[in-house]
Amino acid sequence: MEFTQEVEPEIEKPIIIAAMQDMGSIGGIVVDFINKSLKTRVFRTAKASLPSYVIDQGGYVEVPEEKWEYRYADDVIVFGGGIGQPKVNEELHLLCSDVINVAKKFSSKFIYTVGGFHTNRELEKKPKTFATATTLQLKSQIENLGIELTPSKSIITGFNGLILGYAKTNDIGGMGLYGELNHPEIPQYRAAISIIKTLEKLCYQKFGDTGELELLAESIEKKFGTSQN
Repeated sequence: MEFTQEVEPEIEKPIIIAAMQDMGSIGGIVVDFINKSLKTRVFRTAKASLPSYVIDQGGYVEVPEEKWEYRYADDVIVFGGGIGQPKVNEELHLLCSDVINVAKKFSSKFIYTVGGFHTNRELEKKPKTFATATTLQLKSQIENLGIELTPSKSIITGFNGLILGYAKTNDIGGMGLYGELNHPEIPQYRAAISIIKTLEKLCYQKFGDTGELELLAESIEKKFGTSQN
């Protein structure tokens, strides 16, 4: 994993929103939406040493450049988005460690991550967002805000789970927000919208109009004959 510092942002004690592509592309949708809405700027990049796949362009193959960005705006750092996440366990842990180092550098006290929550419940275009936290105290705060907790014990794989473990062992507050979905192979814009609205409630700030995501959800529903479940 290769890290490049582009600029040194002048920010102090930001919240960090860090998520990578996962089920239903939710991590990427949320991160890309926030970056666009807040007009964030790149200050650091992470590039995979070895690609985890190649792209067949229809008769010839291209080797992708897997790169993820750290971006910033007032009081917030956003990491991840893009396409995919490291398939090599060592590189995944290096990324998590780097996010924690960036958090410490800017005295960040809290990290949010987001992702998908696979369920068989009929969602009727209204997926819920479930939350889990790094401490029992934070769990109680979530309940007091009326946000539902993850309903059962489970294993959260990949960056969008592992980063919470890194936050916990480094005494940084952390929370995972996971949107319900039935079809993980299809981009889940309604689940992403549900997560964005929950983030706004937790962060006491607006991340922007989700109307464009609503239109994308409708387009996907028509194309695949689903109700964005």
